[in-house]
Amino acid sequence: MDGVIWKADAPIGDLAAIFKRIRERGLKFVFATNNGTKTPEEYQQKLADLGVKIEASQVVTSAMGIAFLLAQKFPPKTKIFVIGEDGIRLALEEKGFEILSVENAPEAEAVVMGIDRSVNFEKVAEATLLVRAGLPFYSTNTDRTFPTPRGEIPGSGAWLSVVTTATGIEPTVAGKPFPYLMELALERLGATKEETLVVGDRLETDIAAGQAVGCPTALVLSGVSTREAAGAWTPAPNIIAENLSVLVG
Repeated sequence: MDGVIWKADAPIGDLAAIFKRIRERGLKFVFATNNGTKTPEEYQQKLADLGVKIEASQVVTSAMGIAFLLAQKFPPKTKIFVIGEDGIRLALEEKGFEILSVENAPEAEAVVMGIDRSVNFEKVAEATLLVRAGLPFYSTNTDRTFPTPRGEIPGSGAWLSVVTTATGIEPTVAGKPFPYLMELALERLGATKEETLVVGDRLETDIAAGQAVGCPTALVLSGVSTREAAGAWTPAPNIIAENLSVLVG
């Protein structure tokens, strides 16, 4: 969504008209986002405020990916130290996990990192201590930056790099470019990979994830990656468009 649908709270184009056109063409769609700060219901409301009505089930987030992965590995009531916002915390709580405060972090059995706009030294220090002690380490995504109308600001990957630098340990990642979100999106769509176009603004996450599962891809230039960067990307995206409005036609 970030860099394709909006930058922060600023929509990219006339979203109501864009999605009206998508529906007129008989196309189904799902949003697959590395931004796990919000719940699907919160994204549903944000889109509604911008004139686009969807079902919450049409949103797949990296927070949902983390919750799914951990539910396969740990029983309910497992204690988890989280650097992240409501989207991650609620997704984990729905799976029955206990989210620890910074004060109770030493009790953790696993560490999860995502975007946290209240991140501070104390949180990062606790995560570092726990990872160095050998706890399982997970991240929603490795996006280095986050697009805003003024430019790019530090994303989840920027803060994640502090912990990986301090520990020498890389996390298991649920979001793009790893294929889980794409596979979940395909499941929600009920579509094959060959007939599903993955649209994104980042070569190293969106386009790489689409290519990893064998989908055709479209890079929009309304977010992070540039046309010059796309020219050096192998394999090249199937389509390059200025923005979603141009892509839809």
